[in-house]
Amino acid sequence: MHSDTPPASGDPASTVLRVGQIGFEAPAALLVRFGLQLRRVPAGEPIPGSFWGDQEAGIIGTTVYARDDTPVHSLLHEAGHLIVLPPERRPDVHTDATDSIEEEDATCCLQIVLADELPGVGSARLMADMDAWGYTFRLGSARAWFEQDAENARAFLKARGLPHAAS
Repeated sequence: MHSDTPPASGDPASTVLRVGQIGFEAPAALLVRFGLQLRRVPAGEPIPGSFWGDQEAGIIGTTVYARDDTPVHSLLHEAGHLIVLPPERRPDVHTDATDSIEEEDATCCLQIVLADELPGVGSARLMADMDAWGYTFRLGSARAWFEQDAENARAFLKARGLPHAAS
């Protein structure tokens, strides 16, 4: 179990990798493979569908919204919420994808796996950023959870037909 509450300003989370640092092209191409689209939000404008507000990614239907200052982990997390949902449920999503612990865990697992598909990111960096941002896992870190305690999340992904369950 974990929480993905955003950090207070001034936290070490200020060093996390941002979408503007890797560009929008690779994340957009990744999302298209899952029937999703990525929309870039201009600097300083509120991000539509953002649950946490500030720089956190947002989701509405099949669209993920992000700005240059959006953390990569946030973009992948919100996209992961849509990816784990059956396609027929996606159009109904606005801001809050689920209150299911199983879906939340599967989303965390998937965002870590998908990070390896983005140039300049990778799962190790993403897990470090998750820890810096304030995600909490009962084993103490995203890496420990992913390597030792994510069996249920992988089973959830496998049951949804996602090929990423083996990672």
